[in-house]
Amino acid sequence: MRQMPAQRTDADCTARDESDEAPLMTGSALVLIASTRASDGTYEDRTGPLLVDWLRGRGLDPVTKQVVPDGPEVGRALAAAIEAGTDLVITSGGTGIAPTDVTPEQTAPFIEREIPGILEEVRRIGAEKKATALLSRGLAGMAGRTFVVNLPGSRGGVKDGITVLDPLLDHLLEQRDGGDHA
Repeated sequence: MRQMPAQRTDADCTARDESDEAPLMTGSALVLIASTRASDGTYEDRTGPLLVDWLRGRGLDPVTKQVVPDGPEVGRALAAAIEAGTDLVITSGGTGIAPTDVTPEQTAPFIEREIPGILEEVRRIGAEKKATALLSRGLAGMAGRTFVVNLPGSRGGVKDGITVLDPLLDHLLEQRDGGDHA
């Protein structure tokens, strides 16, 4: 068997030190809140502002927020965002096991390349604090050129999601655009 020389060495790969400030990114984002109660005004959306502030702080522009009821409206909003070429869609809510929690089912038809490790890590981090984090069924992956990730509807779950996404989001979007390791 012919041996191919390595094109890269470990020295070619660099990672951002966690103490380094996250680089600013370019692109558009939609924060999609899946909550029947928030959409009809009986409940205040408490996760959307966290996500919007974080994404704007990372340099994404425009960052919009949409609140829809659980169910098919989630799928319709996802379809519209993907069709519009939105770079990133983060959903919050509808990932549990209640009968109306169908965000993963509404997301799955759009995902062409699943990235399961992201939500596995969100669940792992969450379970260290609260065992019920393991009940979240969110998905993450590429829908064409749009990265879609389903986060839980709790503030703690969203904070865990930001913790996981923050150090890899810029690299993920670079890879999507054909970029290579630094």
